[in-house]
Amino acid sequence: MDASDIVLTAEGRKKLADELAWREGEKQQEIIEHLKEARAFGDLSENAEYDAAKEEEAKNASRIAEIRAILAKATDASADSALIVSIGSTVGLVDGDGVATEVTIVGTTETNSLERKISNESPVGRAVIGHAEGETVVCITPAGKQRTYTITKITR
Repeated sequence: MDASDIVLTAEGRKKLADELAWREGEKQQEIIEHLKEARAFGDLSENAEYDAAKEEEAKNASRIAEIRAILAKATDASADSALIVSIGSTVGLVDGDGVATEVTIVGTTETNSLERKISNESPVGRAVIGHAEGETVVCITPAGKQRTYTITKITR
């Protein structure tokens, strides 16, 4: 996925900014200390601690670059009318069997099933975006089954 296709909620943007600050500050200092300790063990050609610290340094640098690219190119979820489902909306849904659920529509980088945050690119997310309270939508699951949902509530 291209970073220009990433949409972030305000919460998601803050979470990434906080992670970036941690990685550039506290985490980087921790890695520097590990490198100093590993160098003290002597011969760097056969020093497993040094190799591990260098690998951690590379992973951290890679994640920093990734977060910077996301923050620089991602678009913010629009705060349009609360009457229409969009990224950042919390949506109450009732399926065809009468089972109620509530999900928050987020960009793909913020998806978290434990917090009931679903991607705007998921079948349900794609189906409900742009619809209003009281509308019924149909989506096809990855298994090929058709699911029907009625939108009962939209909040921001």
